[in-house]
Amino acid sequence: MSRIGKLPIKIPTAVDVTNDTSVLKVKGKFGTLERSIPEIIGIEETDGNLIVSLKKTTRTNRALHGLYRTLINNMVIGVSEQFLITLTLQGVGYRASVQGKSLILNLGFSHPVDIEIPEGISVEVVQNTTINIKACDKEQLGLFAAKVRSWRPPEPYKGKGILYKDEKILRKAGKSGKK
Repeated sequence: MSRIGKLPIKIPTAVDVTNDTSVLKVKGKFGTLERSIPEIIGIEETDGNLIVSLKKTTRTNRALHGLYRTLINNMVIGVSEQFLITLTLQGVGYRASVQGKSLILNLGFSHPVDIEIPEGISVEVVQNTTINIKACDKEQLGLFAAKVRSWRPPEPYKGKGILYKDEKILRKAGKSGKK
């Protein structure tokens, strides 16, 4: 049995969980999330906790047990608290701004980069170089942050680029001159 899969999921009081035959719906203060659940996964609600169980045990089913328990836990946390990713722009002239439903980045290209902000994600720019991205869906949040970061990944020589908060870049020594 999965060590992670057998842990109960605590449901906050402001969160409403609805389990249909194959779709789990979680509704909270910050939105509503849905996920289809395979038939081998059973979900029971007791005493304000969700318990994820397996109906048939095989090697792949045990792997799915822990996976779906974690996915459901992320849904509950997301609709009650929201997830946050902070990106930092490092480089001379690198800055960001939000205009309507798009994120405008100046990253040293000859043109500004315009990235459409998906539905369900909120973006806030602090001091032109710090981007706070919030969403209740952890998967969608991570994909959007990776898409923004892909425009200027950090480079090892000068350390310039788009970094996650508290990320350390392994720096390389540049060329050494002829002697």
